[in-house]
Amino acid sequence: MIDRRGALQGLAAGAALLAAPALAAPPPVRKGPRLKAGDVVGLIEPAGFSDDVYRLDYVSETIRAMGLVPRPAAHLGQKYGYLAGEDRARAADVNAMFADREVKAVFAVRGGWGCARILPWLDFATIRANPKLLIGYSDITALHMAFAARAGFPTIHGPNASSAWGKSSWEPFRAIAFDAATPTYANPPSLDDRLVPRQWRTRTIKGGKAQGRLLGGNLTVLTALMGTPYLPDFRDAILFIEDTNEAEYRIDRMLTQLSLGGILGKLKGVVFGQCTECVNTGAGYGNFTLSEVLQQHLEPLGIPAFEGAMFGHIANQFSLPVGAMAELDADAATIRVLEPAVA
Repeated sequence: MIDRRGALQGLAAGAALLAAPALAAPPPVRKGPRLKAGDVVGLIEPAGFSDDVYRLDYVSETIRAMGLVPRPAAHLGQKYGYLAGEDRARAADVNAMFADREVKAVFAVRGGWGCARILPWLDFATIRANPKLLIGYSDITALHMAFAARAGFPTIHGPNASSAWGKSSWEPFRAIAFDAATPTYANPPSLDDRLVPRQWRTRTIKGGKAQGRLLGGNLTVLTALMGTPYLPDFRDAILFIEDTNEAEYRIDRMLTQLSLGGILGKLKGVVFGQCTECVNTGAGYGNFTLSEVLQQHLEPLGIPAFEGAMFGHIANQFSLPVGAMAELDADAATIRVLEPAVA
């Protein structure tokens, strides 16, 4: 119930609302172009460096195999400590790729660490004015989140340019980026030779369906952005998270941070992907399992949630359109994209 100081004030307020013109609908989200054969795409290293020059040759061959034309960033291949060049140089490469009208999408070669360091140097006015797909995962989460907060167009949490790009990676990416498709993602059947398959299993934490904007990525990178202006509003969103080489207590700590920071309480649904090598080998009998940690944090939210989806630090993974509307079905363990990520 809305609090009013008096009946006259309430009547006056109501009259004012009736007299006011209807609010205009929010403008539609601008989206980058769908890719087609022969398109030029940018290659950037916004975080860690590639320690093998031949790896970059392999990356270019991979892009050509997609039918695209690679355009290496000006500072690609540089090294500055464990970073692929100094912060301003890596940021300049991102800015240049989004300013270049010939470049139709931007692939991150790899992750590592360092994307958050370049956020203050990004030209978000130029980026916002030139929507195009940004593709990558792991540390690229910092860019996905910053773009969702400051640029407002969908990006793709999917394989980096140097990833394996097997059939299970390439076909979902092509559907999203080339065909403007709206696929439903479900883990493939297990190839285990067992009566009860164990590979690619999912587990429903809380059943039900939910719709919302897909937001998320690497849990460690996402939580490190809390308290900064580069994290989007998670109200009514579907959070997807994954991680690698983090012990169960660290996952617990980060989920606790998301809870205390008010993010988990805003969500419509949660999908936890793969957590590669997320085991504290020295914990002993008293350790919580990862599933127990997820249960403790997600079940009390009372929203649909499941774990085990195929995204994260694995050879083949879904291409999830960050910022696009999607439907989560926690009982079926599926993610259905509801709108194209490209124009």
